[in-house]
Amino acid sequence: MLTADQTKDFDALLPGQSTVNGASRRTALKVALGVGYAATAMPIMAQTAIKTSSDGLTSGESTFTVDGFAVPFFYAAPEGKKNLPVVLVIQEILGVHEYIADTCRRFAKAGYLAIAPELFARQGDPSSYGEMAKLMAEVVSKVPDAQVMKDLDGAVAWAGANGGNLKKVAITGFCWGGRITWLYAAQSKNVKAGVAWYGRLVGNATALTPKHPLDLAADLKAPVLGLYGGQDGGIPLTTVNQMKDAMAAAKGNTAAQASEFVLYKDAPHAFHADYRPSYRKDAAEDGFKRALAWFKAHGVA
Repeated sequence: MLTADQTKDFDALLPGQSTVNGASRRTALKVALGVGYAATAMPIMAQTAIKTSSDGLTSGESTFTVDGFAVPFFYAAPEGKKNLPVVLVIQEILGVHEYIADTCRRFAKAGYLAIAPELFARQGDPSSYGEMAKLMAEVVSKVPDAQVMKDLDGAVAWAGANGGNLKKVAITGFCWGGRITWLYAAQSKNVKAGVAWYGRLVGNATALTPKHPLDLAADLKAPVLGLYGGQDGGIPLTTVNQMKDAMAAAKGNTAAQASEFVLYKDAPHAFHADYRPSYRKDAAEDGFKRALAWFKAHGVA
């Protein structure tokens, strides 16, 4: 059974939609390695609205090992370049599919080594599920925050050994990944800046998710830019205001004091996801420009 917090994630993800494409991400990748992951994880749009060329990029999939487990990931980077700034790109609850892979390519075009680890890999493959509620109950709800934090450390270590500059590390994430962005910015000493896209800020404490962004506002080690929709049915604006107040109250924490929110008043949840009806081109493009500017302003460029 889904908890109240998981139900909020489910409802916010895509109101009225409860199916995902059962096609194997791995199979699709083998068929079209140059394109990336499966075209969509939902039977809503045939393909993403944005298609970023791989010309001039090195991209593909690989693994890094954490606690004896090979964590798969997608990456993209400018071809033939080293000492690159690094950005961790954190998935939605649907996992790492073409939209996330294309987002990596967009960051690579901007000069970054972009890495999107498959953070549900130990629990299951989201693309094998045909019902969103079942995916939430059997996979997403079983992913411990502590596991995710260690896997992100593993991604950073891989980046450092493969052309990344560990003095210039950023993180960005969408929906489920937005929440993770806040959490990792409060834990990692490597991360210099974060951009959280409509990540949930509050929730009930559980054994697997003991703390939420609001609980960690005073612990931020890197400034975070929160990009949120004013018409998000799953993330009340009251929780955004709670987070603002908590960061303002963290007087001795420069990262918390430097963190900001941008609210797109007419945008729904998942306004950056160009494979969904929720996509809002103006807000998505503005948010991506702000993300790049935020990283540059905080020394990740």
